[in-house]
Amino acid sequence: MENKNYTIKDIARMAGVSAGTVDRVLHNRGDVSRASREKVQKVLDEIDYHPNMFAIGLAAKKRYHVVCIIPYYIEHDYWHSVAQGIDRAAQEMRPFNVGVDYLFYSHANKPSYQEACTRLQSESVDAVLIAPNFQDDTLKLTSYLESKNIPYAFIDFNMEQTHALCYIGQDSQVSGYIAAKILMRRYREGQELVLFLNNQKNSPAEVQMQRRLEGFMQYLAAEHRNLIVHDFVLHKENTDANEKQLDTFFAEHPKVALGAVFNSRVYQVAGYLQRKKQKLDALVGYDLLQKNVEYLKSGEVNYLIGQRPGLQGYCGVKALCNHIVFKKPVTAVKYMPIDVLMKENIDFYFEFE
Repeated sequence: MENKNYTIKDIARMAGVSAGTVDRVLHNRGDVSRASREKVQKVLDEIDYHPNMFAIGLAAKKRYHVVCIIPYYIEHDYWHSVAQGIDRAAQEMRPFNVGVDYLFYSHANKPSYQEACTRLQSESVDAVLIAPNFQDDTLKLTSYLESKNIPYAFIDFNMEQTHALCYIGQDSQVSGYIAAKILMRRYREGQELVLFLNNQKNSPAEVQMQRRLEGFMQYLAAEHRNLIVHDFVLHKENTDANEKQLDTFFAEHPKVALGAVFNSRVYQVAGYLQRKKQKLDALVGYDLLQKNVEYLKSGEVNYLIGQRPGLQGYCGVKALCNHIVFKKPVTAVKYMPIDVLMKENIDFYFEFE
C-alpha cells in the first residue's frame, strides 16, 4: 500500500472500529476483544504502520528506571565492554525518559553478589538487566522480580529455569565445541592437550565455563577418542605459583602441544610462554581483552573466541526498553555470533556493525 502518514482516525475507519480501540491496541492497554484486535492488526500490517517512537517518548509522562547488575570492571576488560554497550543504549533511550543505573558486584564473590541483589529490592525499578552469577541467589532475585511484575533480562549466561523476558549472549556449549574444532585442526599424531581451568571450577558461579568445557569435550569424544588430555588449574591471582607449577607441568609432559583456556585469562598462559620463549602449536582462549589481543598478535595465542560483550549490554537494555516503553514484542533468545579471531583478521574486527 502507498506509504503515507496515517492517523488513528484513518486506521479506525479502515478497520471499522473506534479510534479508542485503535489507541488501546497501539499502546497495549485496556481490554480489546480478539476480533477487534485482529481487525486493527490486519490494517496495521497492510499499511506497514510504524509509530513515531520519538513522539511517544516526548509525550510520555512516566519516567522509566532500568538497573543493570554486572561485575565491577577495569578499563579494557570484558565487563568494561559490556558497560560501554549499556551506556550507548542508555544514551539512545534518554529522550524517551529512560534512566539507566548500575549495581556492581565482585565476580564469583557470593556475599558481593548477594548484597547487589538485596540492594536492588530497596530501589524503585521498572526493569532489570542481570549478568547472573550464583544460581541460588539469582533464583531468589528473579522470584522477587516476578512477584513484583518487574521484567528482567539476562546477558552473558542464561538460566533457562526462570521466566526472563530474554537472554542475550552466546550458546556456551556450542562455542566450546567450535573451540575444540578449530584447535584440533593443528593436531598431529602423538600430541597431547592441556585444558587450563579456573581454580574455582566447581563454583556455582562458573557454570558458563562448565558449558564451554562440555561442548569442547563433546567434540573430542566424537573425533579424538584416544587423545591424552591433561587438566591444569590456573590460580586467578597467584602468578608466582602458576609459573612454578607450569614449569613442572611442561617438564613432566613434553608431548603437550595444544592448549585451551575457557575464560578470559588466556593471557596468563600466553605471558608464561612468552617469558619462557616457547610456544604451543595451538592455544585457544576467550574474549578480546587488550592483553589477549596483544598475545594473539605476537603469536602466543592462535585463536580468540569473541562474544561481543558490548553488543550484549546494548541489546539487553534495548530489549527491556522495547518491552516497557514501546510495548513491542521481544525475542526470547538472541544468540550472539561466535566470532573466531586470529592475528590475520583481528585488526578488521568491529563489535558494532
